[in-house]
Amino acid sequence: MKAPVFLVLVAIVMASCSKTSQGLSKDSAAGESSGQFTKYTIQKGNQYCDGNGYKPIELTEMKFLARFDSTAIYQTQSVENQYDINKLYGFSDNNSDHHQYSARFGWRWSDKALRLFAYVYNGGAVISKELATLMIGAEVDCSIKISGDNYLFTVDGTTTSMPRIATTDKAKGYQLYPYFGGDESAPHQINIWIKNF
Repeated sequence: MKAPVFLVLVAIVMASCSKTSQGLSKDSAAGESSGQFTKYTIQKGNQYCDGNGYKPIELTEMKFLARFDSTAIYQTQSVENQYDINKLYGFSDNNSDHHQYSARFGWRWSDKALRLFAYVYNGGAVISKELATLMIGAEVDCSIKISGDNYLFTVDGTTTSMPRIATTDKAKGYQLYPYFGGDESAPHQINIWIKNF
């Protein structure tokens, strides 16, 4: 009984996130097979991006390009929240809730730079590591690969290993989409473009 309730809650929460595809036909609105970017928008005052849905995954690697525009530059209301890590893209793992097991890229604007992170939950404990600083408007090549008891986070050809505690050879769970916070909601509209491979 617990799993169906959880899945319904995930579907409701994720339904508040919208995405639009640029240059896509109706048949490829998710942007996955068309080779085009999908624009994800986090509205002012929200944390979840607009209009995404629950998407189960089973994979050994997630590869995508990401691009941020100037809306990624923000100032939080509380100074300490500026160092919270927002979420970019990833997946839950181990057939569990993402706050128990997951691997995602995270991001934040701090100290006058756009910073990219590895962000992992293992057994409810979060671990993060800064991976790179990004230029506004530039495309960044990202992947998360399953390698035994590690997640291999690769950014533009540079790989960083993060621990993975799971019982499956492949990541099994659901897709995780752009999210703002932390403790605060988005101070203005934030746009993120992602192209899946």
